[in-house]
Amino acid sequence: MKQSLLFIPTLREMPKEAEAISHKILLKGGYIKQNAAGVYTYLPLGYRVIKKIENIIREELDNIGCSELLMPALQLKDLWVESGRWDNYGKELMRLKDRHDRDFCLGPTHEEVITSIVRDTVTSYKKLPIALYQIQTKFRDEFRPRFGLMRGREFIMKDLYTFSTTQEDLDEWYLKVRGAYQNILNRLELNYRIVRADSGNIGGKSSEEFMILCDIGEDTIVYSDSSDFASNTELYDLKDGDPSPDGIGTIKTAKGIEAGHIFKLGAKYSEPMKAMFIDKDGKQKPIIMGCYGIGISRLLMAVLEQHYKGDKAVWPKEIRPFDVHILPLDKEGTPNYQVALDLCDKLKKKGYDVLFDDRSESPGVKFKDADLIGIKNRVIVGRKASDGIIEFEDLENNNNEEITIEKLLEMEF
Repeated sequence: MKQSLLFIPTLREMPKEAEAISHKILLKGGYIKQNAAGVYTYLPLGYRVIKKIENIIREELDNIGCSELLMPALQLKDLWVESGRWDNYGKELMRLKDRHDRDFCLGPTHEEVITSIVRDTVTSYKKLPIALYQIQTKFRDEFRPRFGLMRGREFIMKDLYTFSTTQEDLDEWYLKVRGAYQNILNRLELNYRIVRADSGNIGGKSSEEFMILCDIGEDTIVYSDSSDFASNTELYDLKDGDPSPDGIGTIKTAKGIEAGHIFKLGAKYSEPMKAMFIDKDGKQKPIIMGCYGIGISRLLMAVLEQHYKGDKAVWPKEIRPFDVHILPLDKEGTPNYQVALDLCDKLKKKGYDVLFDDRSESPGVKFKDADLIGIKNRVIVGRKASDGIIEFEDLENNNNEEITIEKLLEMEF
């Protein structure tokens, strides 16, 4: 893609309002723009990364048999009254009235809506189990939005709901989704722990959080240095060096960003909302539910927080906005510029997504913007291009070398 056609409003100064390094890079690099406290526009560069994260999630959930739908963000008060959450959810629920004085809320989550959909369409055990998910904007009136996308009032989230006839079937779905979440976070090259957690406003009998280890995390977790044991400190009062409760290894503590949360809801919503099914013996029973969320816009920051190099955004391979960034240093119409164009065409024919800096800017400006954009594989086409020599930079490994064009075309990115 020609860089002149891609809207990337990079900044020359580091934003003062940003505390976390990832937030600073996203603002300065033209990935996002703040509209209000906790409310952001995802600019083209950031949205390319968001869409790639979404596609990874879709691939993993579709692979275990989930179906995607899209529910309304605007939700009727009546459904929340049925579940009992209209009065209990708290001030984070954004409430509003329409012109007919009917009460609505902007959905922070969708248990009520999805339960009403299934109860109106599924009445027999023969149509269960089903797993339905969506990727959508959520709204929570946070008292103190902070760290950019980490805690916002409007954010992108994936929520999945499973509907089963038995607890045993819910347990199977829970493990399948748990495994899919592990695949997602592994593909994003994240260092994380799965921790036992409090179910909070969502409710249910048990839940686990997927915590990205990171200094800007708002939660403190404890985990064993030798086993899979990990927990939120809300559930265990443990300190560094304590023996692990499972008897394997010793405890370490770390800050964590909650990227995902999975719940065994049971009949918490189906019973009060009368989402019932007829079993094979003709008896009416409540549908057994599970709920599974991932904060997609939060992942954008969490990934960057673990992968930045200096003030550069170096994204994991599967979610890079582009595979290769080509910077011609000579002006359009010159032989060396043509070499850069030809190289761009050859890389695109090999299947790579290439960003070509065709702007009539000085080399200094191009380099500064390229650092902010942070594409791992950078190709600088300068004065030696006519001799078949270019400069190749690997930002992730801080490697810079002169190589032949032939060698570049043999490389895999």
